[in-house]
Amino acid sequence: MRMYLISDNVDTQVGMRLAGVEGVVVHGAPEVLEELQRVCADEAVGIVLMTSKLVDLCRDEVYAIKQSRQRPLIVEIPDRHGETSVGAAITSYIREAVGINI
Repeated sequence: MRMYLISDNVDTQVGMRLAGVEGVVVHGAPEVLEELQRVCADEAVGIVLMTSKLVDLCRDEVYAIKQSRQRPLIVEIPDRHGETSVGAAITSYIREAVGINI
């Protein structure tokens, strides 16, 4: 299984590409949904990394995929253009995953 990135900026795509993760840059909700459908149909993709801005564009659809499918795992990642700090994002992930407030 491999990871795949759906990003809203080239900086994130280049950084992930240097780490060996393929991906695309998209900007509108229709492009995001089209790419998500394509990636969900690819059996080789196990994890989809999506920037926070794109998840916000299509929150209902992304969460519907998360709840109805076992694969791929969709992970929201902050980027340097995001409005939230990385520390706040990590705290939020822990709160969601474990159910504790830190």
